Amino acid sequence: MRLSIDHRTTYRFSEPQHGLVQLLRLTPTAGHDQTVASWDIHVDCDARLKPGRDGFGNAITMLYAAGPLDGIEIAVTGEVVTSHSDGVVHGVAEPLPPALFLRPSPLTPPDPAIAAWAEAIAAGEERLGALHRLNDALHAERPAGRARRGPPLDAGAAWAENAATARDLAHILIVAARTIGAPARYVSGYHLADDGDEHAPAPHAWVEAHVDGIGWIGFDPCTGDCPEERYVRVAAALDSAGAAPVAGSRLGSGVEELDVDVAVHREA
Repeated sequence: MRLSIDHRTTYRFSEPQHGLVQLLRLTPTAGHDQTVASWDIHVDCDARLKPGRDGFGNAITMLYAAGPLDGIEIAVTGEVVTSHSDGVVHGVAEPLPPALFLRPSPLTPPDPAIAAWAEAIAAGEERLGALHRLNDALHAERPAGRARRGPPLDAGAAWAENAATARDLAHILIVAARTIGAPARYVSGYHLADDGDEHAPAPHAWVEAHVDGIGWIGFDPCTGDCPEERYVRVAAALDSAGAAPVAGSRLGSGVEELDVDVAVHREA
């Protein structure tokens, strides 16, 4: 499947900024199941872009822009060719051992309520079957809503909410998977929606869990499915903070407004 992506992130500042430093995790990397046909990052001001890799092996771009800046738009456009993989991740650089992804993080701390739920759902199942059951149950019990503004919730706080975003559900599933002993990590990327809605207010999020003898397998609690050719994988980390598409700092006072639009559609 050939997917085209248009992802625009716009910042507007109440006062001119003296400068910006941003870390961009906006570039997918090639694997056995996705090929990057074209990809471009465009910034609407004078800026220096420096490519690299982070400690998780994700492709990153450092953005340096000098002020004064009233705002900035970061536009990503590209096409990726994907293929069916039964949800198994193939051919991706893995600089870190799976056991590292058993480690809690600030957004995925152990939580007694999630642990009790996970142990009840997974009881009597071997590892792969237990992960499928957790994904199915979370999808059935916690329908995903639209992305919320503001800082992300940790998994326990998200569990206590009535509504959950894709990011929330991923954090919850990560904690649940680690509870039953499965290394699990947060993945950010893009998803072609089944309902025909091409636009979303944020990139998509899902989970990869490791099963001995198979490797990393994707699970999307938003859909209840394993990611297939409708997904473009961009970055993975312990939680959403480590896989954030845009992160950084600005030099200046005042407040900022953020607007994000993501459009994904299938090329004929």
